[in-house]
Amino acid sequence: MLQRILTNGVIAGLIVGIPMILLTLTLGESAPSGALGMAIGYTTMLVALSIIFLAIKRQRDVVNGGVIKFLPAFLMGLGISAVAGVLYVLAWEVSLAISGMDFGAMYAEHLVEAAKARGASEAEIAAELAKAEDFAKMYANPLFRMPITFTEILPVGILVSLISALLLRNGRFMPARGAAA
Repeated sequence: MLQRILTNGVIAGLIVGIPMILLTLTLGESAPSGALGMAIGYTTMLVALSIIFLAIKRQRDVVNGGVIKFLPAFLMGLGISAVAGVLYVLAWEVSLAISGMDFGAMYAEHLVEAAKARGASEAEIAAELAKAEDFAKMYANPLFRMPITFTEILPVGILVSLISALLLRNGRFMPARGAAA
């Protein structure tokens, strides 16, 4: 099962990582950001992590003869998510290196602009600026940045793993072809 976890995790990681790198290479700092960037990113994660469902179904139908318990299915999904998450983090690091983008500073600027847009007082804006500058300094450190990046994809992986394990533990749900007869 470990080989299947690694193989499917790498496939999912490439599905989520390659578009990120390609967008960075082609669009650079003009790449979609804000709500559109998040929508594209999370949609790509969901598509990539759908590999979890396929891997668990294959494990159930082909390897286990049509049966899988919740916990092994869920753990398989979490393993695939972890491998995909590591590749996602590496793709983000490559994207930052290629583009030279200072995401921490860009995000900090966004926080200050949002405070101004909501009509914050000068004191609130100054406080937001201080927090934003602290964040930008911390984000420049890869040991701080990489775990944050990993936590972007992890909840999606947990959710897909949970749903897949819950559905596929029932052997009557999408049985293997020929098994339903």
